Amino acid sequence: MERTTPRRWKRWLIVGVSAAALVGVGGPYVYINYIQDDPPAALSLDSPPTTPESTSGSGEQTSGSVEGAWRVGSGSQAGYRVDEVPFGQNVTAVGRTEEVTGELEIEGDSAVSGTITVDLASVTSDSDQRDGQFRGRIMNTERYPEATFELTEPADFGSAPAVNEQVTAEATGDLTIHGQTNSVTFDLTAQRTDDGFRTNGSIPLTFAGYGIDAPNFGGITVEDEGSIEFLLAFTPA
Repeated sequence: MERTTPRRWKRWLIVGVSAAALVGVGGPYVYINYIQDDPPAALSLDSPPTTPESTSGSGEQTSGSVEGAWRVGSGSQAGYRVDEVPFGQNVTAVGRTEEVTGELEIEGDSAVSGTITVDLASVTSDSDQRDGQFRGRIMNTERYPEATFELTEPADFGSAPAVNEQVTAEATGDLTIHGQTNSVTFDLTAQRTDDGFRTNGSIPLTFAGYGIDAPNFGGITVEDEGSIEFLLAFTPA
């Protein structure tokens, strides 16, 4: 029987360590760049509704003026988009929920008041581990189950759009996350539909600005800045 020499043992040890290093470095690279799906595209008015938009409420069509009270209906969604660096590889993490409620009051061509509420505990992504961290250590949804936005200044769209036409406005309001409230200003786009209208926007945020510690976990570094995306379908209240 051939005896394994110390030199041969050393050679196999080097091969084994090298292979482990390649798996440790190359494995995440291969998974992230060749196996993992691309993140969902940013929400926009071109995004199809997740469910048919509700026609409940007054049942009136929206020809002419859009003045009056509106509510968030089915087909709405909101969530986050943030860059992660798992094991040195750059990826974009996206989490969303359809559990969104709210109301909006329009006078003339301006939204004069409104409140939107998002159920944070229902936000999911493509990673159970990330979702657990989001609901637990990062957002602590047991204590802070919701995020809210309240309009504090009128958002003037200039004119009431025709069906399928888009108009834009600047929206300013109070965003409350993790028990802390900050004033935010962002661009808002609205599109008329047959039975209401849809609005879309993205609100940049810094985690530290809401008292949230750096949301790093399990060898994954998360950028301190991200954004909240939303696509809301409004029907008559």
